[in-house]
Amino acid sequence: MNREELKEKYGKKRVPREWRGTDLLSTLITTFFGSGMSPKAPGTMGSLAATIVAYPMAIFAAKEPLGQTDYMVGSVNFGWCFNLFFICAALIVFFGAIPFVNKAMKDTATEDPGWIVIDEVCGIFMALAFIPTEFILAQPWILAIAFALFRFFDILKPLGIHRFEKFPKAWGVMADDLLGGLYAGIVLYLGLVLVVALT
Repeated sequence: MNREELKEKYGKKRVPREWRGTDLLSTLITTFFGSGMSPKAPGTMGSLAATIVAYPMAIFAAKEPLGQTDYMVGSVNFGWCFNLFFICAALIVFFGAIPFVNKAMKDTATEDPGWIVIDEVCGIFMALAFIPTEFILAQPWILAIAFALFRFFDILKPLGIHRFEKFPKAWGVMADDLLGGLYAGIVLYLGLVLVVALT
């Protein structure tokens, strides 16, 4: 995105308490329990809230009843890890949020307002889709890197991400963040593989 597009999207004045125009359940979901109500940088606050929640989610995923959630595909020297827990979490949030985002935007007569941050939550979970659960628990700093990478892709929207915003209604709100999270997850995983290979 160029500077003018960034200014138009992130520099615009936001109407305070705009979310009050919809019902409580839609508000709680779309603002991710109020994190999107921040008067400044609501997208960052929503992403941060999702990042914080991701750690106890990883603890839950590591519990024995859930069984194996991480799968490696490829050779011993190089392969891809798929964290099925966070992949499922991202997809559940993605499809589950669609009707609530549509309702919230319709009720408030808005189009992708800043306070809707459930899309950032979906993106953060997708950014962790290639990181083993045990690695997240052993090295929680990886969450900060996932957060930073996702925000990079979410704000600048390179590699065709901005095109996904043009999808109709809630699909456009959610799809660009899902793709941004996917890119962030791939970069994060390849970076970790490179670090391991060089050490």
